[in-house]
Parts: sequence; structure tokens; C-alpha cells
Amino acid sequence: MTGKERAALRAQANSLQAIQQVGHNGIGEELIKNIDAALTARELIKLRVLETCPLTAREAANELAEKTGAEVIQVIGYRFVLYRFNPEKHKGEKK
Repeated sequence: MTGKERAALRAQANSLQAIQQVGHNGIGEELIKNIDAALTARELIKLRVLETCPLTAREAANELAEKTGAEVIQVIGYRFVLYRFNPEKHKGEKK
């Protein structure tokens, strides 16, 4: 992914609300399933790490990205943004 593409995704993510939280239990199978489904539906999602979480936002972002096949777009404080391209959403679009 190029820097321009990443910057455009960061700009889109500014207006997003965090749709999931990583809590004191860390990252479990249920959270991974929810994140995977959200990435399929939306492509770009924002998440939040609670203060009680044993992981930092960077650690949680990297682990979730690895387990869902996504890319970490941005990590700021307790929030992070993940992106995964969904070719089904872009069928019929011209390049």
C-alpha cells in the first residue's frame, strides 16, 4: 500500500466511531470473528483498547491484523484503524 493510499484511508477513518473494544480479556476467538465480519462488511474499521486490556493499542492492532489478514492503518493513543480490501464490494467498478 502506498503512502497516498494510507493517507486517504486515515482521512476516511477520522469520522469513524470505534465499533469494537478490546477489554481485559484481550483478544479472543469471538472478538476475532466479529472483527473479521466487520472488515468484510466495511473494509475500514476503528477499534478501541480499554485501559484494563493487557495489550497496548499497537500490540492489539498488530495481532488482530495478523489474525484477520488486515493492515494496520493508524494507531493513536488507545484507538487504531484496520483495513482489509473486499473485492466483492468493488465488483463492476472500473479502475
